[in-house]
Amino acid sequence: MTSKSRSQHRSSRPAVAAFVRFVVCGGGVGLASSAVLLLLHGSMPMALANALVTVVSTLVATELHGRVSFRSGRGGWGVHLQSALTVAVSYAFTTAALLGLYAVQSSPSALTEQAVYLSASSLAGIGRFLVLRAVVFAERRPQTASSAPAPSLGKAAVAMAA
Repeated sequence: MTSKSRSQHRSSRPAVAAFVRFVVCGGGVGLASSAVLLLLHGSMPMALANALVTVVSTLVATELHGRVSFRSGRGGWGVHLQSALTVAVSYAFTTAALLGLYAVQSSPSALTEQAVYLSASSLAGIGRFLVLRAVVFAERRPQTASSAPAPSLGKAAVAMAA
């Protein structure tokens, strides 16, 4: 193995480890959400229960992904909003996949529905991982003096200089 390929192999390890942690955290939250949804069945309308579980599980998953999956120090409502947007895009993607299936086949079998849903969900999950890793939980490098934008001069500074 050349030193370049060893370097590339080493640099892929953190991404693979983060992806494994992402799957475990997301899968764990998904299983817990499913259990809570079953517990709420009958005590409130299913659409309301699903909405509540989705909001809470997204908040919990975002915290877990930040702390465990990506080991990021970033947090706050901005991170939660960005993560929620990735959930919304994932929902739209899986819904479009199912609608596409129904357009092609009006009465698909349960097995076909699940295959399409799980495939779309897996692709959406990979997309979420990439966006969360590259954008939402990416480490921000502090600006150095040479990379910082030049300070703007206000009227007072220009007047004093004159």
